[in-house]
Amino acid sequence: MDIDEPMGMASLAGTARTGATILCCNCGSPIDGTSSAGAMCYDCIKSTVDISASIPRESHIQFCKDCDRWLAPPQTWVTAAPESRELLSLCLKRLRNITKVRVTDAHFIWTEPHSRRIKVRITVQDSVADGVLMQQSFEVVYIVGTQQCKDCAKSYTANVWRASVQVRQKVTHKRTFLLLEQLILKHQAHRDTINIKEEKGGIDFYFAHRNQAEAFLSFLKSVVPVFVKESRQLISQDNHTGDKQYKFNYSVELVPICRDDLVALPLKLARSIGNISPLVLCHRIGTSVNLLDPLTLQTAEISSDIYWRAPFAPLAGTPDLVEFIVLDCEPTGERKGKWMLSEVQVARASDLGVNDKSYWTKSHLGNLLHPGDSVLGYMMTGSNYNSSLLDSIEDSKAHGQRIPDVMLVKKHHPNRRRNRKRHWKLKRMAKDEGDLLPKAADQARMDAEYEAFLRDVEEDEELRAALALYKNTKKNKPQDADAMSIAETEMTGVDDGPKIDMDELLDDFDELDIQDNQAA
Repeated sequence: MDIDEPMGMASLAGTARTGATILCCNCGSPIDGTSSAGAMCYDCIKSTVDISASIPRESHIQFCKDCDRWLAPPQTWVTAAPESRELLSLCLKRLRNITKVRVTDAHFIWTEPHSRRIKVRITVQDSVADGVLMQQSFEVVYIVGTQQCKDCAKSYTANVWRASVQVRQKVTHKRTFLLLEQLILKHQAHRDTINIKEEKGGIDFYFAHRNQAEAFLSFLKSVVPVFVKESRQLISQDNHTGDKQYKFNYSVELVPICRDDLVALPLKLARSIGNISPLVLCHRIGTSVNLLDPLTLQTAEISSDIYWRAPFAPLAGTPDLVEFIVLDCEPTGERKGKWMLSEVQVARASDLGVNDKSYWTKSHLGNLLHPGDSVLGYMMTGSNYNSSLLDSIEDSKAHGQRIPDVMLVKKHHPNRRRNRKRHWKLKRMAKDEGDLLPKAADQARMDAEYEAFLRDVEEDEELRAALALYKNTKKNKPQDADAMSIAETEMTGVDDGPKIDMDELLDDFDELDIQDNQAA
């Protein structure tokens, strides 16, 4: 008994350390019988149980080709780049019964871009057979279908807009609209429009929602002085619930004063904004009208609210500018910012060789003008402007000075080639011209106005800073009629126009809904 007792105790201890072992009911492999997995090993469970059986291996996803957005049912359209986390999340949500298992990993598998197929490899986990945790990976193929979203469908359908903004300006040229177009493109203020239509005297912007039109109005007020009128039209009404549907129309009128215009101010207004001379030049249009007296370098501003209380038209515009030749320029020493006051003697370019009549005047361009240069200005002597404001200025002695013979505006570069090839360009908005297709004469006038705007961009650094200029990578071929003159100009090197540095230009990558316009 003394010998058998230790042997029995040792066998009991060994049995406790080894544990119970049973055979798999499927393959006969020994498994731990004390576990809760039952009578089947893990390999057999993995080969016989499919935790992803209820998840489909093929699904569909809808894509709008016009706006590059994906449909998130039932009616939401989201923006997602190819193989992005947003697109992967949208794909997983499209699978049925995916929430019954735990997704541990998911990633895209490369497919041909034009195959209209998206492959995703998904790894899931789930507990089976009394607590056994299984992990399984499988592939899901998504068939990409095309479907037009409601916003894009509205853009191709007439009279589906809910709000429109009609921008107008009572002038004979489109210089302000050209500047406004570039500001809209730079800040992407037109991204919510469903249509942009060019009308007589301005442009109409159509929106699907009222809040989008109001956001566009806020942008317009932040860049140009405007006057807004609002109107609404009832289009439907539910007599049971009282719900009403309206169309909103916003009429926006721009200030008719443009850059480089000659302005005759009312005497009372001139005294209230700093006692400035009532005969001034408009040197910039921003949130207010910025005025300059070229005889004293005094500046003033007229806000939008003040102007629309008693609006007035400019005395003369850029079509009335006359070319002068500088005969002498004597600085007075007075400076203000980029301007320097000088006594300038000029003669009209058309009078050279005909008579020797010249004029002395003061100008703010003293740092730019030299004898022999060309300058543009307004000829006040002998001109009939038919303005009551100018007559009141002539009769008034409040400022103790007479109206000058000449008002110089800006330096002119007569040797600059017209339609010359530029290494920069501006983008243009895609607009629906409708029935207003320009005639040959109107097209020539519009081309001349655009060329004048491009020259203003080259000459004014402050104007360039507010715009987005892009590198012109396309090579322009001159027309046959102008090829010889352009080639001769390039050989002689006679082109005194200002140039734009390449450092100021941007690379052009985004070509969505914006059509290029070569600055030829």
